[in-house]
Amino acid sequence: MKDAARLLVYLLATVLVGALLAPCLFWAAQFLVAHGFLTFLARYDFETFFHRALLVAALILLWPLIRSLEVRSLSDLQLSRNAHRWRDVVAGFAFSTTPLLCCGAILLASPIFSLRGAINWAGFAKVIPAALAVPLIEEMFFRGLVLGILVKSGRRYMSIFVTSALYSIIHFLKAPERTSDHVTWISGFNSIAHAFVQFNDPVLVAAGFTTLFLIGWILADARLQTRSLWLPIGLHAGWIFTSGAFNKFARHDLVALPWLGKNLLVGLVPIGVASLTWLIMRGWLKYVDASNT
Repeated sequence: MKDAARLLVYLLATVLVGALLAPCLFWAAQFLVAHGFLTFLARYDFETFFHRALLVAALILLWPLIRSLEVRSLSDLQLSRNAHRWRDVVAGFAFSTTPLLCCGAILLASPIFSLRGAINWAGFAKVIPAALAVPLIEEMFFRGLVLGILVKSGRRYMSIFVTSALYSIIHFLKAPERTSDHVTWISGFNSIAHAFVQFNDPVLVAAGFTTLFLIGWILADARLQTRSLWLPIGLHAGWIFTSGAFNKFARHDLVALPWLGKNLLVGLVPIGVASLTWLIMRGWLKYVDASNT
């Protein structure tokens, strides 16, 4: 429980430092733009800098957290080396992309989505690095560090629940744009207060938060089943790549909340698709275990 308390302090400190750092980043960007440097930064509002400040704060405070937890090896986080890492990455990618692609093909035959007249190739090119980088970063933090710390308590399902809830909350919380037209030292805390506004809409909670929670649970289960991050990294990469690529080739024509949001990972329909991926993954793991015995 001491480790869990340290983790809680780390998360709270990250939010506090990020809220204080965000105005500094915003003012620094405005200074550069005013002097003719990095003028593209003028396109971003304060909320963008607030989210980047949280990432910076998380990185700054990560090393003290690891030192306080006395993490010296993978085994300290209930992880072990995986001799079949590339097999697990490819399998995870296939398990997440195949059901999602089938779902996308069905939706294109419906009035909800239609093919774009012109494909956004520049946007598609950005999906690939995102599908490579985001799973590595988020899996190492959420399923590697956070889940590794919590599962040491011996409460497996509670650890998965807390990790999945934290994962979904962080992704679901987002303050509306232009929350702080006049940036002051307290603008970061204003963004935190407005970030919870989406929880007032039960439809958005059902469509967004619930889906993210299930995805987080599936990724945590994959990590614990294999004692490795490679299978969840493959699953995560497949979801990001397929959803991102689909949005560059298809356009959202109808609002169908809570059944389906603006992409293939939001809504009750994606919950069913993710559940199918979970069943396929579990069946494959049983087959692999049987083959190794």
